[in-house]
Amino acid sequence: MTTNEIENPLIKYLLHLADNALIIGHRNSEWCGHGPALEQDIALTNIALDQVGQARNFYQYAASLISDLNGEIITEDSLAYLRDSWDFKNCLLAELPNGDWAQTILKQFIVSVYQYYLYQALAQHENEKLAGIAAKSLKELSYHLRWSSDWVLRLGDGTQESKKRMQDAIAILWSYTKEWTDYVDYELNILGESIIAIQKNCEEKITAVFEEAGLTIPQDIWMHKGGKIGKHTEHLGYILSEMQFLQRAYPNVEW
Repeated sequence: MTTNEIENPLIKYLLHLADNALIIGHRNSEWCGHGPALEQDIALTNIALDQVGQARNFYQYAASLISDLNGEIITEDSLAYLRDSWDFKNCLLAELPNGDWAQTILKQFIVSVYQYYLYQALAQHENEKLAGIAAKSLKELSYHLRWSSDWVLRLGDGTQESKKRMQDAIAILWSYTKEWTDYVDYELNILGESIIAIQKNCEEKITAVFEEAGLTIPQDIWMHKGGKIGKHTEHLGYILSEMQFLQRAYPNVEW
């Protein structure tokens, strides 16, 4: 199925939120059994589960709206497993390969900062369903932000090697960070003036943690974008081919 023809901004926004959570959750799940220590392996796996759970909530809401709009039964599974890459609206940072531990930590930190302050705003939204999902997710996101912030500090203010790896991760990934607060039409329709506070809170949090960790933020570099409107890197195609294989090989199978 394709959802690009749908013009309803709420549906587009729900898919954006769900896609972000699903793809970063899938990437984090790749660390299961491969983490640097058992405790952190379990922590990141639990964060992945939290993200997939949040994705389910947004997909279920979007599916109900699409079903009412089109008169056909759409489910969370069809939105996750039967859309092609150009239908996905996640930010590009979420789909990039994990790289080393420092790159994974930086990705999770940026995602956590943005999701935490975004969901704080959404929890006050006039749409009660959207506000309820956001409010329910905030406790999990508070932990994600605390955990990833602590790791940025540990690596940035740790050994010479850990600091170098963290600064290298920033050099590799920073050009994908601006997209999170570079809003497109359907986001502006839903968020309104709350984008001002979200941008301010995100910038202040990232700056404060980086300064405490002794890390340098690159200046005046070109920023990647396009994921929110379906323009993705090749990496998303590989994720979807793995994630969607069973459903596409055995349509409508039930276990």
